[in-house]
Amino acid sequence: MDDAAVLAVLEETQAIRKGHFKLTSGRHSDTYIQCARVLEHPRITNRLAAEAIARLPEGTQVDLVISPALGGILFGFAVADALDTPFIFTERKEGEMVLRRSFEIPANAKVLVAEDVVTTGGSVKEVCDLVEAAGAKVQGVISLIDRGGTPVFEAAFYPLLQLIAPSWDPASCELCKSGQGIDAPGSRQTSAG
Repeated sequence: MDDAAVLAVLEETQAIRKGHFKLTSGRHSDTYIQCARVLEHPRITNRLAAEAIARLPEGTQVDLVISPALGGILFGFAVADALDTPFIFTERKEGEMVLRRSFEIPANAKVLVAEDVVTTGGSVKEVCDLVEAAGAKVQGVISLIDRGGTPVFEAAFYPLLQLIAPSWDPASCELCKSGQGIDAPGSRQTSAG
């Protein structure tokens, strides 16, 4: 499966939306990638996860896959299934990314962080920090989509597809200036700006 085929799947499942959106990062964009639309199809999700795994560097060792809730859970689970490794996820508690549900990250584990869409990677960085605090090693970050932002995490990054869509600081958003209504479809809601 090449990049054109991945893009075609996203378009066919209506995962790529046009309008005025507030991204989880707080930035604004005229394009939103709603991966939930593609992830609602288990066979397609498993196929995309297998393709993403096939693109990892040869010899990559993974003991555990971890994802931030909510967006990364389905893709992370499919990645773990393709690797035949355990899977856990983080959640926010009072705004802080934490492990719940008795999940643990074993010391010295080789951990792959999985996310659906990465713009700045703020949530991914929080997950990487949790992994390192547990004494484990982040082997890399894998995602369905890289929106082309500058990641704030330091781990190696392996997106299945880079889909650069413009995004703006709210203060310089022309869509806001024109009075166009905004949608904030991300899983971590913040006030519109």
